[in-house]
Amino acid sequence: MNIRVRFAPSPTGFLHVGGLRTALYNYLFAKHNGGKFILRIEDTDRTRFVENAQENLIKSLRWAGIEFDESPEIGGDFGPYIQSERFHLYKKYGTELIENGSAYYAFDTAEELDAMRERQQKAGIAPKYDRSVMRNEFTLGKDETQKLINDGTAYCIRLKVPHNDEITFTDLIRGYVSVIGRDVDDQILLKSDGFPTYHLANVIDDHLMGITHIIRGEEWIPSTPKHILLYKAFGWECPLFAHLPLLLNRDKTKLSKRQGSVAVEDFVAKGYFKEAFVNFIALLGWNPSADREIFDFQELINTFKLEKVNKSGAVFDTQKLDWMNGQYLKKLPISYMASILKPELSNFNYGDVSDDYLGKVIDLFKERITFLKDVLTFGNYMFEKPKEFEADYKEKHWKEGTATMMQPLIDEFRNINDWSHNLLHDATKQFVDANKLKLKDVIHPLRLMITGKSVGAGMFETMAVLGKKECIERFDEFMG
Repeated sequence: MNIRVRFAPSPTGFLHVGGLRTALYNYLFAKHNGGKFILRIEDTDRTRFVENAQENLIKSLRWAGIEFDESPEIGGDFGPYIQSERFHLYKKYGTELIENGSAYYAFDTAEELDAMRERQQKAGIAPKYDRSVMRNEFTLGKDETQKLINDGTAYCIRLKVPHNDEITFTDLIRGYVSVIGRDVDDQILLKSDGFPTYHLANVIDDHLMGITHIIRGEEWIPSTPKHILLYKAFGWECPLFAHLPLLLNRDKTKLSKRQGSVAVEDFVAKGYFKEAFVNFIALLGWNPSADREIFDFQELINTFKLEKVNKSGAVFDTQKLDWMNGQYLKKLPISYMASILKPELSNFNYGDVSDDYLGKVIDLFKERITFLKDVLTFGNYMFEKPKEFEADYKEKHWKEGTATMMQPLIDEFRNINDWSHNLLHDATKQFVDANKLKLKDVIHPLRLMITGKSVGAGMFETMAVLGKKECIERFDEFMG
């Protein structure tokens, strides 16, 4: 089988993290099996259309390292890949369903449908279109139906669900699923304005594009019986289905923006590495190993199996994401991280900084921070002389005699030519021992003069990266 999968978002806003997980699993499945990954834009719901949403969706996917074999931009043998450019197909196939008795015309107004639902709710019945009493070709008859059509009366086309049939499928994640037809709604397929609903357009496009596996969120499970009926009505082979578990908040409620960010672009803005974010997203419902959590992209591709995806919901734990980002900060190549960070320097007016120096600063802080851009705030003193000195820290560690105590050590530093961590440490240790002091007695004043802060990287490592000239200038300026 030539495997073909698709990700088919609607351009109604940002890319949700759940959407990224769906796209990622489709991509991993395709690449693991030597298949094709297709991007299709489902823009039939024009009331929810958002300008530039398509471009932003593609940008977020590409940021995550997900590329397409066929798409609106790239093209392919099965295009167009935007549904609004395929309307002629939906009308044609909708008419075919009418002709073969799988669908029917319905003329109900919005008010009549509201009244039907109200009656059903009062009777304790789940709201569902009742074709036995509403205004459609079954209750009106063929002649009246044709007359209404000829008169230009607004109508929609609905799926004729066989109420007594059992509709079954085997989900690659959940196993055998069975639904009785009477529990399935006579779904609208073509609306009165001629626009297709998701269900009709989705099935037609998946078939015509040769999609073999449909991998999507579990919220689409109730729609699957309708789609299976459509495949049967057309006489088409049904693809295989796999429904992914929900993403949950830490309190096990469905993930929503009410409890925090859910847009991929928000996580990009916060400074997460794409490698860490994709690793984290991939493990929301699946893990190829019981004793590992850090995987590169190729390892994810090599080990991905749909059958190993969990059925239960996966908790989107930002604390774990932060931890994972920190793990990547420790292991990603310094040169790569420097290339990411360098464009940010201009936002802080830090001036020109060499790639080599920036790399040394990142190396200095990588064990102490969660986000790469924290280097520019937590370690701001590596790019400019301190403009402020923490008042409490200064009060505690700079007493009346501290300047007199520190001056001989600073003079020792002036004589050091090999400005390295080891020599700085040794010179300080000798000074401390000779003056019967403790190392902390001089480290805190040194940190205050050099950084202005109480917390930072190792003092001698910091001084070594800053260089002799810069450190001596800071000592002299502070001492006055």
